[in-house]
Amino acid sequence: MTALAQQNDTDKADFDRDGYITRQPLFDATKMTEISSELDRYIAQCVPKMPDTEVYFEDRSDRSSLKQLQNMFKYDDYFRDLIETDTIRALAETVLGEEVNPVNLQYFNKPAGIGQGTPPHQDGYYFHLTPPKAVTGWLALEPVDEENGCIHYVRGSHKADAFRPHGRSGVLGFSQGITDFGTDDDKANTVKFPGGAGTFLLHDSKIIHWAGANRSKTRSRRALGFIYFAKSTRVDEVAKAAYKAKLESDLRQSQKI
Repeated sequence: MTALAQQNDTDKADFDRDGYITRQPLFDATKMTEISSELDRYIAQCVPKMPDTEVYFEDRSDRSSLKQLQNMFKYDDYFRDLIETDTIRALAETVLGEEVNPVNLQYFNKPAGIGQGTPPHQDGYYFHLTPPKAVTGWLALEPVDEENGCIHYVRGSHKADAFRPHGRSGVLGFSQGITDFGTDDDKANTVKFPGGAGTFLLHDSKIIHWAGANRSKTRSRRALGFIYFAKSTRVDEVAKAAYKAKLESDLRQSQKI
């Protein structure tokens, strides 16, 4: 067995057991500098042309409070290549055990001092998939720790048969959060992932995860998110459309978009 095949087997076993895998780092410093530079270019050149439904701010009147971008790969060749042909797609196919469809490339930021916490949630609750076979990748663009909002997982929570109950969270970009979070099992199985730029996490769509607020007064917490659906899964388009319409209505009413 080749070294690559052995690593793939290890990744698959770890993912099936825990609900996630990690690389610290996935990319070296040169690659991370390139990605960050391309992101700065994207924000300057592409964001002004994007629909307001795909650009979120902590404070709409403060353009420096950019919080989240959706579907970046639809507007730029560099980020299209990053999600469609790079290392991350291969990892997604390894852990899911089949070919995948790239679905979304997102930018996440928690601006210094004002970045809100991300509520405990399960990505698959938003995806409306049957079966819920999908993964999300998360790439840190700068150092992350508990002060500026590192990610926490409930190890093994992806094995539950059904999603936990969710309700409105009031957090922009994460409209639903788990309403019964905080059980003894949740606490006992929580793991956190601080790390440097280039730290990469890849998790199952059913795993429970969250991140704290950015309490740092000087550091942001910038990251990219990569969503892939297994080719064997199907989207409930009616449920998805209804959810999206309700979300956009709520965001407009609260003047977040």
